[in-house]
Amino acid sequence: TMSDRSMFRIAHCLIVLSIVTLYRLYLSNAAVSSWFVGNPGARTRRRSDTGSGLLQRLRKKTRHQSEKIGGSVATFLENIVGGSNPLEFQKGAKVFSQGERANSMYFIRSGKVKVTVASVRGKNAVLALLGPRDFFGEGCLVGGTSVRTGTAATLEPSTIYRIGKRAMLQAFHAEPQFAETFLTAVLARNVNLEEDLCDQIFNHSEKRLARVLLKLSRFGLHDKLANIKLRSMNQKTLAEIVGTTRSRVNFFMTKFRKLGLVQYHKGNAEITVMAEALTNSILHD
Repeated sequence: TMSDRSMFRIAHCLIVLSIVTLYRLYLSNAAVSSWFVGNPGARTRRRSDTGSGLLQRLRKKTRHQSEKIGGSVATFLENIVGGSNPLEFQKGAKVFSQGERANSMYFIRSGKVKVTVASVRGKNAVLALLGPRDFFGEGCLVGGTSVRTGTAATLEPSTIYRIGKRAMLQAFHAEPQFAETFLTAVLARNVNLEEDLCDQIFNHSEKRLARVLLKLSRFGLHDKLANIKLRSMNQKTLAEIVGTTRSRVNFFMTKFRKLGLVQYHKGNAEITVMAEALTNSILHD
């Protein structure tokens, strides 16, 4: 529906605004500025790293951003939070709710988090499914006083770092490499959101569901179209991701199973996505 598309467009605009703000922070970084002053030819490098040049260079890194944001970043974040212990959340716990005041962001050490947005009519849409080494709640870095545009809840027991807005901004100024790594992660999120927006506008619900299953099975991180197992997700959540009803998800999942595109195991607790077959079904649709 048009309201669903509007929700995704609003979310996309918020992410783009976040990227622009973080990009400005990156360029105004005091450490970066001193590096430019102290190095011959730095003016040329600075010119090449501004505008679309930097964004294009960062876009090329999005494929490897999960590898780059690893243990070293987790250690760095431990220093940012002053040795504070990470927060422990049980499955289904809310990290923050839509409409709350935003003064901090988060980094997932372990576990999974779902970010959703709700319309005034009470309809929910899933904006992101996040895992270890992912940031979320970065909207607090934009502007002055801000509020949460969505709700973040855990999908399984999770260990998460809470990072204050001021501490994060100080980290950007102190560590240019960390600022670039973070910007890369946010840019990767924007790329995914753009793909989801195109999906909502141009593709029907069956094709969107197939694409979601491929994404959930981490399709794209493998050289071959392997058959990949993933934990079964309830149909309500799948419907919120796809942007359709639960009954339609049930209908298409049954169809996929009959066509041999997916297989259920352990009493439907696991699903094997037949990646090559499912991909071919999308391409020949």
